[in-house]
Amino acid sequence: MDAVAYPDSAVIDFINGNLIPIRIPADDPELGPRYKVKWTPTLLIVDAEGVEHYRTLGFYPPDELIPSLLLEIGKARFNLPDRPAACECFEKILAGYPASSLAPEAVYLNGVSRYIETHDVANLVGIYDRLTAEYPGSPWLTRADPYRFLKK
Repeated sequence: MDAVAYPDSAVIDFINGNLIPIRIPADDPELGPRYKVKWTPTLLIVDAEGVEHYRTLGFYPPDELIPSLLLEIGKARFNLPDRPAACECFEKILAGYPASSLAPEAVYLNGVSRYIETHDVANLVGIYDRLTAEYPGSPWLTRADPYRFLKK
């Protein structure tokens, strides 16, 4: 990733503005086994106590790395639970990276987060409608299919 993604100025700005990057070699005798680093690159989202919340394995080009990190941060915030902060991450993906392969998942998680906060089924219907319109080939549309029955 050093050759393509990390030198990208947008990636550098995103990482420096949102994360504390730490490089752990796979053969690090303490942290390698602790985090089960078996493949590089392995990107981990951990909290201040070092608890892992999400991981990404393998290479991402710059235009997919930022949405991937936003999705992972959003999922970690969703589980805290800080659903408004999670929605901010998902909405950044949808606004800034709508062509990303991760955008359909962001649509789904954003709608679910909003539903949990409001209990308004319109948020679930909105997931189905948006995925149908913008990402009809996505497996996330299959997951959202039951929400079509909530339409009035």
